[in-house]
Amino acid sequence: MTSPEPVSAARGRRAQRRGIDAEAVACAALEREGWTVLGRRLRTAAGEVDAVAERDGLLAVLEVKSRPTLALAAAALSPRQRARLLGAAAILLAANPGWGRAGVRFDVLLVDAAGAVRRIADAFRQET
Repeated sequence: MTSPEPVSAARGRRAQRRGIDAEAVACAALEREGWTVLGRRLRTAAGEVDAVAERDGLLAVLEVKSRPTLALAAAALSPRQRARLLGAAAILLAANPGWGRAGVRFDVLLVDAAGAVRRIADAFRQET
């Protein structure tokens, strides 16, 4: 007989599943707007990027945040996550020199419990 799974492990798997589902909803919304999703869940030495999409040569590095409301999702991106995205994007761009011929920006896609999606285009930039 196996012992029951710890509550924290089950909660972590549910959160991961919600995140994957939110990424699928967000990418579908982008595709309806004419974006081509070039990759999802891209792992780099600096961390994972939820997705990258391109339209007319403009590359969007995407972070998807899912919470019960869009307001809670909007508040969920930390400075540490922004730094991770910047580092991961640099690695992805070095490995894919044809991406982003018309520029690169960082977008945050917010997904609420009902599946509504809101995009914050050019949500942040690398500080120089």
